[in-house]
Amino acid sequence: MQKFFYPLIISIAIFLWSSGCATTSKRFTPPRGARSEILTLETRGYCPCGKCCNWKRNWYGRPVVASGPHKGKPKKVGITASGVKAKKGTIAADTKQFPFGTVMYIPDYGYGRVEDRGRSAQGNKIDLFFKKHKEALKWGVQVKKVKVWYPPGK
Repeated sequence: MQKFFYPLIISIAIFLWSSGCATTSKRFTPPRGARSEILTLETRGYCPCGKCCNWKRNWYGRPVVASGPHKGKPKKVGITASGVKAKKGTIAADTKQFPFGTVMYIPDYGYGRVEDRGRSAQGNKIDLFFKKHKEALKWGVQVKKVKVWYPPGK
């Protein structure tokens, strides 16, 4: 019995070890044949809090947009403009310049993908998602040389 399970356990361990971590997942893999370039971009940290994402709770206790043309409208906290849940690697950018699906490598942050828009992310500026406000503040504003892979056809 033990002779049967030992190779099985070893093969499972090798599979798990070789599968990699979240930053090497297919979600952040640059598309084959994608056009790429290196750009100097201003990067900023953001998190899902009300200060970073322009929301507050209304008198019912529900999250709503805090200011701007959609003030008072319901807000789905933690959901990006492309409809996915924000997590490490989510990038907010000017989608006229960097369309949804653009993959980027940011030194000291890692790989990310454009899945959101930001009020302050216009032109050569991008916002990098962090789980906690403290982490976003620690990142602050940094100018980085970023490798960018555009989606095919863009």
